[in-house]
Amino acid sequence: QVQLVESGGGLVQPGGSLRLSCAASGRIFSINAMGWYRQAPGKERELVAAVTSDGNTNYADSVKGRFTISRDNGKNTVYLQMNSLKPEDTAVYFCNAEKVYYTRWSYLEVWGQGTLVTVSS
Repeated sequence: QVQLVESGGGLVQPGGSLRLSCAASGRIFSINAMGWYRQAPGKERELVAAVTSDGNTNYADSVKGRFTISRDNGKNTVYLQMNSLKPEDTAVYFCNAEKVYYTRWSYLEVWGQGTLVTVSS
């Protein structure tokens, strides 16, 4: 069984910073793209940022220039550095691993349990 465990959420003032971490554990052969999604109350889940196994990144327009996604393939971990946070960034942030290969040919998609980020004064 493969799990994603997130950490780093919390309460921060507008303009502040937070760093989210997501570590994959279990039987892992390799992982393709990993990313962060978020879901605010009453809204649909949206992609925040994603990174491929070779380091290519993609960001939502709303976070470009403020958030940075990175990953450590050796640790099966993805990070999201969030700077210049705004109240509209308040949401539950979910880690996603698009394809976790648990054998050379078999894979599944895995989601973390979510971590709450609240931006408020």
